[in-house]
Amino acid sequence: MRERIEEIILRHSGRGMDVLKEYLDADYCRQAAKEILSWKRDTVLLTTGFYVAGYAETDGPVGTCMLAKALDALGYAPVIVTDSFCRGFFEPEGIRVLYMDITDDAAEQERQADAILDAEKPVGMISIERCGINTRNDFENMRGISIKEHTARTDLLFLKAPERRIPTIGVGDGGNEIGMGNLQDVIREKLSLVPCAVPCDHLVIASVSNWGAYGLTAWLEKCTGEPVFPDYAAVNAFIEKTVEIGSVDGVTHERVPHVDGFSQDVEEEIVDALGEAVKEI
Repeated sequence: MRERIEEIILRHSGRGMDVLKEYLDADYCRQAAKEILSWKRDTVLLTTGFYVAGYAETDGPVGTCMLAKALDALGYAPVIVTDSFCRGFFEPEGIRVLYMDITDDAAEQERQADAILDAEKPVGMISIERCGINTRNDFENMRGISIKEHTARTDLLFLKAPERRIPTIGVGDGGNEIGMGNLQDVIREKLSLVPCAVPCDHLVIASVSNWGAYGLTAWLEKCTGEPVFPDYAAVNAFIEKTVEIGSVDGVTHERVPHVDGFSQDVEEEIVDALGEAVKEI
């Protein structure tokens, strides 16, 4: 029996995503890709960048980059919204970037978010491994440590989305990311974590958030027939560049081209498996 894309991105699950999958449809990643393809070919905002030990972690930016490139090839206008910890990651790839300031001024946070939404008028928004405000009004990493002073309020874009009728997708792997608000009660009860309170229209879970973004990209190719799924060489080259600029493994905190404690061999395994799944009829 062939392995589904949703099964591939949940390989090596060690943080409870295998528990959360029971609360989602079996083809949740396909549904999210279909949602994207229903959008008008116009501006799509993507947010990523999770603060870890003075840097953005390696999980998130590469998945966001590969998905943004796929969106561009399909006729959308991807714009990445992040903060200074990801500065210089995406511009060399030809992707437009907006930087939100990190501030504790609530009025300024609101102003920044509204200004972006007013100017860009996105047809949809996607978050990939981005911390959102949690149920105790803080921003916390997987160790329960506050990173509020290091996190720009990109989550406000998603909190404002319903009133502006902007569809949203969230990709996460732990429970504290934008979009996990959909399952906050389950996360609190089953995973004993303080969950993110920010919901989304379509939630994509994966063992590593990058893999969730790759899964979306794989489904975009499978649904359209357009060759938008990246090979491992492109993925690894981008990760290595971000480490060179300044990013770390989110688990080990080392400046190495690993993601969430997984070696490059595992990243290659997932990308290659998804590439094969795309080719299957």
